[in-house]
Amino acid sequence: MSLPKFILGDNTEFPNAIYVIHTEFPRFIINLEDDEVEWFEDFDREDEKELEGETENAIKEATEFYDNEVAKYDE
Repeated sequence: MSLPKFILGDNTEFPNAIYVIHTEFPRFIINLEDDEVEWFEDFDREDEKELEGETENAIKEATEFYDNEVAKYDE
């Protein structure tokens, strides 16, 4: 199955939370309500520095994805 890079998610048990799921490496879910990130990857110490910039970019892209999706509903 082919998945999109980002998927929006919500849950009625957490009505204020807005989740964006990043399906490519490094895989994570970010809650845009509080910017909390849950990782689906285990990182070694050596990986941390290499992934730091990549992770910042992925989180920025997740936020932009959400903003673009919401803007489509406002049209």
